[in-house]
Amino acid sequence: MKQGRSKVLRVAAALLLLTALGITGFRAYASDYYVAERYTPQTKEVEETEDYIVYGDTESAVGFIFYPGAKVEETAYVPILDELAQAGVCCVLVKMPYHLAVLDADAAERVMAELPEVETWYIGGHSLGGAMAAGFAEEHESALAGLILLAAYPTGEIGELPVLSLYGSEDEVLNKEKYDKSIPLAAHLTEYVIEGGNHAGFGNYGAQKGDGEAYLPREEQWQETVDYILSFMGQ
Repeated sequence: MKQGRSKVLRVAAALLLLTALGITGFRAYASDYYVAERYTPQTKEVEETEDYIVYGDTESAVGFIFYPGAKVEETAYVPILDELAQAGVCCVLVKMPYHLAVLDADAAERVMAELPEVETWYIGGHSLGGAMAAGFAEEHESALAGLILLAAYPTGEIGELPVLSLYGSEDEVLNKEKYDKSIPLAAHLTEYVIEGGNHAGFGNYGAQKGDGEAYLPREEQWQETVDYILSFMGQ
């Protein structure tokens, strides 16, 4: 009996050790992320909560919920959202746990519940954040007016919801083979390639490992992105 009990205790201790190592390893992985470069938004209407940052008027008719890319500090996307906010769009930048949208893919549900004055909602995101936004859109098409994908693609069918897809011609992070296979899942697709842009050019966090070299200044990639989004929204 003592030998059996000792074996159980050893197994339990081993499992606890493996769990602890797993948590430690994950924390080390998550702590290594792309830091946003300094940028001062021009819009004066900025509100921050524990879960998200709002740029623009929370009583705007149109809102845009944005999911950041994996392991990218959320404020790296302020340049694009700031421009949209100045055009009258209420932009909500979601703070993801450990900078990973996969850990809170339903965050948009809380945002829409807490900002009831916004009548029309769009959702989108960059890279993995875009994929998670697409997953949310797949399950909540009736609550949304459109899905905006920056260097991302859906993993499930988007039946009736209009979808805008943008990616840079020099993007070498986006898996183009998977993109080409998955983007047809969006039945109502508008797609543009930003010539000279790359994967990291949608954000303000410098170069990204494995990415192609952009020949379009990132400020111009931001502006093209804003112009396409506003056109898509009918703004």
